[in-house]
Amino acid sequence: MTIAGHVNDRRILDGMFAICGVPDSKFRTICSSVDKLDKVSWEEVKNEMVGEKGLAPEVADHIGDYVQQHGKEQNQASPAAIPLPSPHCKSLSPGGVSLVEQLLQDPKLSQNKQALEGLRDLKLLFEYLALFGIDDKISFDLSLARGLDYYTGVIYEAVLLQTPAQAGEEPLGVGSVAAGGRYDELVGMFDPKGRKVPCVGLSIGVERIFSIVEQRLEALEEKVRTTETQVLVASAQKKLLEERLKLVSELWDAGIKAELLYKKNPKLLNQLQYCEEAGIPLVAIIGEQELKDGVIKLRSVTSREEVDVRREDLVEEIKRRTGQPLCIC
Repeated sequence: MTIAGHVNDRRILDGMFAICGVPDSKFRTICSSVDKLDKVSWEEVKNEMVGEKGLAPEVADHIGDYVQQHGKEQNQASPAAIPLPSPHCKSLSPGGVSLVEQLLQDPKLSQNKQALEGLRDLKLLFEYLALFGIDDKISFDLSLARGLDYYTGVIYEAVLLQTPAQAGEEPLGVGSVAAGGRYDELVGMFDPKGRKVPCVGLSIGVERIFSIVEQRLEALEEKVRTTETQVLVASAQKKLLEERLKLVSELWDAGIKAELLYKKNPKLLNQLQYCEEAGIPLVAIIGEQELKDGVIKLRSVTSREEVDVRREDLVEEIKRRTGQPLCIC
């Protein structure tokens, strides 16, 4: 999976709305429309602004001139550095710093105090990103709006990129998995003295991440494991609970993640079905004959192949099959 970062600044947005002629009372509602640009085209957003929210068409067009601009540093050596596609952006974008510099020269935007502060802070941010060597992975996206009122400065979003189906194609965004920003006034609302408390926050879309992981595993026809257990200690006959407890203790002492069903006399079929449902890869089966022969029957859950392993060799065999480091004595 590849993650692309998007950044903007709420002060730049507010300054941009002001110079474009958006009434103060419509700042937040127009902001929520702009925030939809990652999902729908500019024409649809414009129609909403004009038709539903009563914005003058020429004001909407002026906003469009700004919010359709993206800036990302180029790095030809890295696939992750391909410019993010935009439904309304036809040509390659300037780099993040370059776009900031371009906007600092804008005769109207550069005269707005809020926008100027935001642009200077973003320029500093991209300078720091360059020092870390990750400026090619972050896009300055003027359409990123984050509809919540309490943001006061930088805002950001992490988007999961889908791997291209064919070489040469651009990665496609499949959804935001994390987002947040700076808010300097929210905590102060709960302070009796009203002091400013600068804060930066981030929310992570855990459900969306799990959904994406599950979809990828389904596409690869892999089962989602619900446990880290490496081996289930099972019995083939009744009255072997003590032997199962003894063996699982030996495996725990050797650093192997093992478990057993806590019924006194579980049926072997139920134990095997539990492994399949939970995604446990191995079963160590104890039977009366195995106890007499000093072996353990080790079964692969996926292939259903079984081999007899001498009890003293069981730990090393499980570690070999599960990729754990072997003990060199």
